[in-house]
Amino acid sequence: MIWILLAVVLAVWIWLKYIRTLSHFTRLGVKQSNHPWPFLGDQWRMIVRYMSIGEIILMIYNLSQKCRYVGFYQFTVPALVVKDPELIKQLTVKDFDHFTDHRSFVDPDSDPIWAGNLLSLTGQKWKEMRSTLSGTFTSSKMKHMFGTINEAASNFVQYFIDRDEDIFEVELKDIFTKYTNDVIATAAFGIKVDSMGEPDNKFYNMGKLLTRISGFLMSLKMLLFFALPTIYKFFKVSLFDRNLLQYFRSIIHETIHTREEKGIVRKDMINLLLETRKGVVHEEENVTETGYATVKESTYLDKSKFKHLKVLTDDEITSQALIFFFAGFDTISTALCFGSYELAVNKDIQDKLRQEILQTHKENNGIVSYESLLKMKYMDKVFSEILRKWPPVAMIDRICTKPYTIEPKYPDEKPIPLNVGDMIMLPMFGLHRDPKYFPNPENFDPERFSDEEKDKIVPYSYIPFGSGPRNCIGSRFAILEAKALLYYLLLNFQIVPIKKTVIPLKLSKKTPQLSAEAGYWVGLKRIRE
Repeated sequence: MIWILLAVVLAVWIWLKYIRTLSHFTRLGVKQSNHPWPFLGDQWRMIVRYMSIGEIILMIYNLSQKCRYVGFYQFTVPALVVKDPELIKQLTVKDFDHFTDHRSFVDPDSDPIWAGNLLSLTGQKWKEMRSTLSGTFTSSKMKHMFGTINEAASNFVQYFIDRDEDIFEVELKDIFTKYTNDVIATAAFGIKVDSMGEPDNKFYNMGKLLTRISGFLMSLKMLLFFALPTIYKFFKVSLFDRNLLQYFRSIIHETIHTREEKGIVRKDMINLLLETRKGVVHEEENVTETGYATVKESTYLDKSKFKHLKVLTDDEITSQALIFFFAGFDTISTALCFGSYELAVNKDIQDKLRQEILQTHKENNGIVSYESLLKMKYMDKVFSEILRKWPPVAMIDRICTKPYTIEPKYPDEKPIPLNVGDMIMLPMFGLHRDPKYFPNPENFDPERFSDEEKDKIVPYSYIPFGSGPRNCIGSRFAILEAKALLYYLLLNFQIVPIKKTVIPLKLSKKTPQLSAEAGYWVGLKRIRE
């Protein structure tokens, strides 16, 4: 009899948690997707490789053209996908106090180093850390670090210049992750590596392992986190291999120790974080901004609101360097892959950008400076359009931290109550491809960001680096890193389609992030004259 009772209780629990949940939005009167699966939600389409993540987001986004929001199931968790730019501003800026956190995928007891980074921190801890770090990523500090980035970009392209071949057939993801790896190695970890010349170097290989978020084991960990978070935490399941984290931790600790002992100063992120720890502030006024897509630091986290800013420990510096690596290694290399593909298939745009690069190069006597790079208007149009069509993160979450109600705006809407722990999603990939905001969204058109047109862009319809106080703190670094690479690459090479280039590009159904199904194959054709 007891076994029958237990079976009934278990069945009811499964029904309530995993079956009834799938009608959560229907009960609220919110349009939701058809046929979400138990345990897998709407992501079954990706798990069984029926649709790519981009296709899934567009499917959800386009469930209704009139609705300001729609329902989506991330595995077992209901998430409200917010489509309306005005509502996005309301939730992420005006009422940010109700949506301060991301959903955390780590248990601080299992992954203390990873849990200490800016992306994973929540509540007051996040506010203190963000406020402490905000001065590390200003335009002035990026100008301070430009020499490090510029050297890495120049060295990367020099690798191909030194090999006397007319055309190189390359897979862009392979070479661009080597570039972003080397930039981050020197800028965030204080070590110099040459991943093109030495592709099997340990730092690069460890980085690939750290940022690998596809595959069966990682998918299983993610599913367990959403489906059985209590068990996940009870057994202290670590999202990342602890040996990997320890490897990067030892590099940072050794670098900090050496620099403090010997008084070494380098123009990199570790130095900036060490200065932050000491309370040292060096700001230069009227520094050129990195571009249109740059997100501004919110006044919400004005340092004057905090009595005491954090004094960063070595482990906290390690945590920030790790998230810097994780975010920069894959997302910027992916943006460069999509962008280079677009330039390969849109020769007129590539030629126009090259002409601006050649003119800038000539006017500055072949010397690339922070100001000369960022004053290139067409370069900024091109990269802004890359981020529109191919945002580095296709969709991002916010967690409700205080009870909140989305009040109805139209007659067919009802109040939508959000409780603590409920999730909303910002669908960048959907917003950026909505013809209501960007006509002919499949066309790659940098002129959307001309001085005449960019003022017409609806605020909060273009959010490649997120929205509100919890936007991406590293947007300036990312833009600078990408522009430097494009400058040197197009100065010396044409990016051309080859037999392996798939036109039109098809998105992969195997990965949880935007990527090309058959890779990003192009030719780098040497410019001889």
